[in-house]
Amino acid sequence: MIELRDFTGSDFDTLKSWINSEEELIQFAGSIFMFPLTDEQLQNYINIPDIKPFKVVLSATNETIGHCELNYENGNNRLSRILIGNKDARGKGICKQIVLKMIEMLLEDSAVNEVDLYVFDWNKRALKCYENIGFEINPQKTKKLEVNGKTWNSLNMTLKRKNRLQ
Repeated sequence: MIELRDFTGSDFDTLKSWINSEEELIQFAGSIFMFPLTDEQLQNYINIPDIKPFKVVLSATNETIGHCELNYENGNNRLSRILIGNKDARGKGICKQIVLKMIEMLLEDSAVNEVDLYVFDWNKRALKCYENIGFEINPQKTKKLEVNGKTWNSLNMTLKRKNRLQ
């Protein structure tokens, strides 16, 4: 089991230790940060009023293994910046636990009828995780990003309240 706890300044070094290249930073965060990730960037990030960042903690050991964010910018109800930073924790269903907890938090507000996220089309594990939860690709909302001479396609996926897993 996991817990989502507030991401604070004391978590900066852990997050920075998981990001070893510009590509990893872009995969995790899109274009909001510049590589290398710095305390100053992260301090500015946690002060953005329309986002709520969390660290992902294993309940049994109290170990921080990941990061995620609820993003309310521009009236969105978006899951953002989901990262299982501890490589030993990957492939164990933790992403699904994170996403379900985030959805639960958003849907506490009865006015929220839809949740979305963006994922790169080559990130097959993440795509499968989100599809298994009930997210569907929204072909009208795709983005392209140039990364070291390559084009990365970012897919928007949505989950409607009525399609939510129970």
